[in-house]
Amino acid sequence: MNYHPTEIDTTSPVVLVIGTTGQIGKLILAEFDRDAGDVRVRYAARKPEQVDELRAAGRDAVRLDLDDPSTFAHALHGVDRVYLLTGYTVAMLAQSKTLVDAAVKAGVSHIVHQGVFANWDVTDPHFVWHQMIERYIEGSGLQWTHLHPNVFMDGLASEIMANNGSFSVYWDDRRVGWIAAQDIAAVAATVLRQGPMRHSGKQYWLSTEVASGPEAAAIFSEAIGREIRCEVSGPEDFLSSIADRSITVEAWYAEAGVEFNRQVIDGRMGYIGTVRDDVEFVTGRPSTSLRIWALENLTS
Repeated sequence: MNYHPTEIDTTSPVVLVIGTTGQIGKLILAEFDRDAGDVRVRYAARKPEQVDELRAAGRDAVRLDLDDPSTFAHALHGVDRVYLLTGYTVAMLAQSKTLVDAAVKAGVSHIVHQGVFANWDVTDPHFVWHQMIERYIEGSGLQWTHLHPNVFMDGLASEIMANNGSFSVYWDDRRVGWIAAQDIAAVAATVLRQGPMRHSGKQYWLSTEVASGPEAAAIFSEAIGREIRCEVSGPEDFLSSIADRSITVEAWYAEAGVEFNRQVIDGRMGYIGTVRDDVEFVTGRPSTSLRIWALENLTS
């Protein structure tokens, strides 16, 4: 059954957010709940029960399964701007290509794509896949904005809680750039509100502070007043960590994760350890430091 709001505003741009139920998607939803600006927001979810939950909360929601292009037309009908976020799988190539093609057919004007912190000549497979998607979007004729987040601080929170104050890194003692998920969501929501007149053709880099794993642990420990430990491991330990946590990851993507860690260590991806912070340029508010993130996420 299709969802039809009782009062439809036909003058404001319609924004479709893909990945609403994921880590970043939930934070984008919260950003729009605080301030939708002059846009109407439509939320996409893969599972019917997730769509029902969003609608029960009074939101415009549609089913969109990136593996099922037959769900694209209804979800994209009347949409002006799309936030494109894919899963951790090589299928992101086909998913994004078919979604972009459908967006062109539907008359979408602007795609905001969440990619990765990749240099132009990167050879790590996962990063390459994102770059191929970006080039396809740029060649589609649609207006576009690319977001390039570095290593997520938020990837550490559940591990620290589950492991009694300990987390692991697999790039030895190398320093990497960090970004808080809430800052990615704030940038995404701002770009989607303001649209292509302000942000078309822009690439925003989201890496706000540099630290090795042990340095990050020391910052966390000082901030919250209890010890947080970092276990320093190497690339080959990455695969065993996935198996230990019973996480289902396809072989192509798992090997890309190993290669990422190898290249950070040997310097081919040394640029990962740099600050390029466009958060305040876009949102007007300061980015989140490792210390502030710890106070907000590790004190419960």
